[in-house]
Amino acid sequence: MELKEKVEKAVEDVRKILQAEGGDCEIVDVEDGKVKVRLKGACAGCPFASITLKMRIEAIIKERVPEIKEVIPV
Repeated sequence: MELKEKVEKAVEDVRKILQAEGGDCEIVDVEDGKVKVRLKGACAGCPFASITLKMRIEAIIKERVPEIKEVIPV
C-alpha cells in the first residue's frame, strides 16, 4: 500500500466526524513525511480549524501512519 493510501485510510474515521458537523477534509499531497490537508465545508471557516487539524487529523494520521511527521493546512 502506498503512503498516500495509508494516510487516506487513516483519515476515513475523522472525515465521518467532520462530515457529521458539516465539514470535511481532503488529502492534497503526501511527501517527505508531511501531509498537506485542505479543510472544506464548515471546517474551512471554523475558528477551531487549527485545533481540529492538530488534535484530530494530525493525531490520528501520526498514530496510524508513523512515517508521517507533520500535517500542514493548505
